[in-house]
Amino acid sequence: MKKEAIQSFTARISQASKSELIVILYEMTLTEITEAREVYHAGDMAAFNKELKKAQKYVSELMAALDYRFTLSYDLLSLYLYINKRIITAIMKKNPLPLDSAEVVLKKLLIGFEGVSKADTSGPMMRNSQQLYAGLTYGKGKLNETYIDPDNRSRGFIA
Repeated sequence: MKKEAIQSFTARISQASKSELIVILYEMTLTEITEAREVYHAGDMAAFNKELKKAQKYVSELMAALDYRFTLSYDLLSLYLYINKRIITAIMKKNPLPLDSAEVVLKKLLIGFEGVSKADTSGPMMRNSQQLYAGLTYGKGKLNETYIDPDNRSRGFIA
């Protein structure tokens, strides 16, 4: 994953609710699959495998986040297992074609969970994280993000 994408996901994770974290995991998985395709077409098989193994880790996190008290979790588990099998097939065959069907399933799940996350009013999972502000400072050709912790009194000089 590229540095900019990592920074973007990190900032979003620090401010995300439970359902938004699932949406971010879907997006991260799709990003890894897209990047795996790019490096495959560039001829870098080691990077192809590395990107797909990262995607597998994110799918494993999705499986771990399931709450098996609900029957819907078992349906989601079967979809996650299918996605994982398609990733494994792509790794073993050294071909990105099996990723097409996994990507279709992930995109449909992403759309559904985006709707769920909009209705989620639970607030951020990380309670003690710093507040993220965008636009307070500008770099050359880019917008910088600043973290400010209003409870941290040790910043700056104390008179």
